[in-house]
Amino acid sequence: MVGGRGTIFDPPLVKNGRGGGGGWSVSCKVPPKLRPNLRPCMKPLNAVGQASLQIAPVFGNRSEKQTKGCVSCGVCMSALAWCANPLCREEQLSLISWNIDGLDGDEQPERARSLCSYLTEYSADVVLLQEMVQPYMRFMHRRLGDEYAFIEGDWLDGYFTMMLLKKSRLRLLDHHIVNFPKSRMMRNLLVAQVEFGGQKLSLMTSHFESCKANSAERMRQLRQLMKMMSRAPDDQTVLFGGDTNLRDHEVAAVGLPGNIVDLWEELGEPEKCRYTWDTRANTNKEIPFKCRFRFDRVYLRRAGVDGVPLLEPRSMALIGLEKLRCGMFTSDHWGIYATFSVTHT
Repeated sequence: MVGGRGTIFDPPLVKNGRGGGGGWSVSCKVPPKLRPNLRPCMKPLNAVGQASLQIAPVFGNRSEKQTKGCVSCGVCMSALAWCANPLCREEQLSLISWNIDGLDGDEQPERARSLCSYLTEYSADVVLLQEMVQPYMRFMHRRLGDEYAFIEGDWLDGYFTMMLLKKSRLRLLDHHIVNFPKSRMMRNLLVAQVEFGGQKLSLMTSHFESCKANSAERMRQLRQLMKMMSRAPDDQTVLFGGDTNLRDHEVAAVGLPGNIVDLWEELGEPEKCRYTWDTRANTNKEIPFKCRFRFDRVYLRRAGVDGVPLLEPRSMALIGLEKLRCGMFTSDHWGIYATFSVTHT
């Protein structure tokens, strides 16, 4: 693990049963020359120069070695870690986007329990869900209603999109639905205006037109999304996460405006996060061929006014990679867990 220039750490990772659905803690010995640069989340050091952090649960395959540390500190830094200290966490935002495949009736109770367990474990500030159905939503209200505010999209033949906003971290200002006028599947865009740490955010989620044959409509929906993100007030940060069903050539044909970035691309195109719909690894759907697509995407448009804090991408990881006892995964899609730091300009 890199902790400052030329310094390598590999501190021990220990299961932590306290609060927030568990998590992990790490203690690492910090070289004296780096201690003056520690942020509040790393203090106070103990007598032997160790700083304790609480970090996010291990991502993906639990048997893989993971990096450990605090995303906001220059010491013991890991892109997939979270610090538990409120002074540090106030300068971070976390997001989950996931098509939960509520339309699949197989093993729904166990899959719904697994979904809630993931959401509790990762405790993201913003959760963007697609293919939500009423049985899932009722169960989630019972499990997560005290912690999250629920925003429902329009019902589309029994399924819909939904946002969950952590009540302790974000304040809902307004929300509305934008229809895609030529959608044959009644798809739309769910938009919420929120306040986070004194700044305004515009959050968006959608489930774009499905199936290869609907490429033209899917690209129309992408163009409409890009226009909405670009035209948002300059003092707002805009975040979109959803199941776009997009193929790479479709995105290339439409193009992204210069002020909008694809989170996966912005973070260096990590191979482990490339495919969110992967029938080679995910066996929920019995189909005669194997395919891998990056259907699920996160887009960011930074605020463009001086003095407004900027959200800067820090990490992303895929979640839902563990097969359940019933033999299925939580969904046929992997979820995306993304973290952002707040940069004050």
